[in-house]
Amino acid sequence: MPNPEFVGLVNSLQATAEAALGDLNAATASAARDGLLEERRARQTAERSLKLLTMLAEKTRGNLDFTEADLLTGAIGSVRERLAAPSRSADTTDAN
Repeated sequence: MPNPEFVGLVNSLQATAEAALGDLNAATASAARDGLLEERRARQTAERSLKLLTMLAEKTRGNLDFTEADLLTGAIGSVRERLAAPSRSADTTDAN
């Protein structure tokens, strides 16, 4: 059975990265207010969350149950995919 604190930590790190990359959720309004959605800073925040998720995966390898490992792997993949996608400003610049 997955540890609720572990699940919460992974979800929190993923939500932080996704909010910084512009996903609409409860954290986005707070991130915008704090200046975290400026593109350079947002990317740094998302990259920091990805580094933490990756470190967590390395340090817990072999010690997670299937659900926890799957959750962590999915979060890492999702954030990596978002970071590899074209930036929002590039999308708006290309449209003009």
